[in-house]
Amino acid sequence: MAGSRHLLVLWSRIIGLLTLILALALLQGCSAIKLAYNNAPEFGYWWLDGYADLDDTQSARVREELARLLLWHRNTELVKIAELLQKTRLLAPADTTPEQVCSLFADVRKRIDAVIAQAEAPAVEVMMGLSATQLAHIEAKFAKNNKEWQADWLAGGTAERHARRLKSSVERSEQFYGALEERQVAVLRASIQQSGFDPQLSYAEQQRRQRDMLQTLRQSIGAPGSAKPSVAQATSAWRATLDRSINSPTPAYRAYFDRALADSCRSFAQLHNSTTPEQRERAVRRLAAYERDARELALKP
Repeated sequence: MAGSRHLLVLWSRIIGLLTLILALALLQGCSAIKLAYNNAPEFGYWWLDGYADLDDTQSARVREELARLLLWHRNTELVKIAELLQKTRLLAPADTTPEQVCSLFADVRKRIDAVIAQAEAPAVEVMMGLSATQLAHIEAKFAKNNKEWQADWLAGGTAERHARRLKSSVERSEQFYGALEERQVAVLRASIQQSGFDPQLSYAEQQRRQRDMLQTLRQSIGAPGSAKPSVAQATSAWRATLDRSINSPTPAYRAYFDRALADSCRSFAQLHNSTTPEQRERAVRRLAAYERDARELALKP
């Protein structure tokens, strides 16, 4: 679902990286998982610096906190991720249902929420230390991202967007199952054609989240000549902003997101149920390798 590309911004996206880095690295093979995970703080730092243009003091502090967060994640979360991979591996040989798929999605969401909660205090500290110049840099980065999003999802016609989504879906699926048969590609194609993806509504929500985040950042550094908010006030504002990023205050978007999530669960279940025993066995082997890497990473760098 393209709208998920902009679920959270700034630190909320960085800290999710620590949980999702495993899934991202899977595309490159097992050795890359360990390399990517161990370097997650560095990747996170450069991503954040690209938005906020951190000064030397901020850079040192952010690197320190991201390294601390990775250590916590290694000691606390990796075993839980390995257990989730094991659960998925044990389910893979059989047919599945959209409800089972959505349940797995919910399990992943819990792991991301745990990281967000752990990172709250340093995230608020960074937020309160930003300058007006850095906020302008963030706003310019948002504008650049928006142009790229428009080029990807608003330019061209429906057929072009469907083709891009199909290409991406096939590539992701083949990482687990191997080469798809034409009938399986047809399952993905039909799912995309029947989905209710609305690029205009998704883009409007992306812009709303950006405005919301910028307003929270401005409030957290305080207006010139006025007292800065307390840490408690800034923390409350941070939590509220994250909640609005996940649970949009726009009723139409909330309904759209729920439909899109249901579409994604149904599409995944339909594709999995169309796979051959050989394809499922390949997926089982992949999941077993990822699980093993997660457990090894939990024991040592």
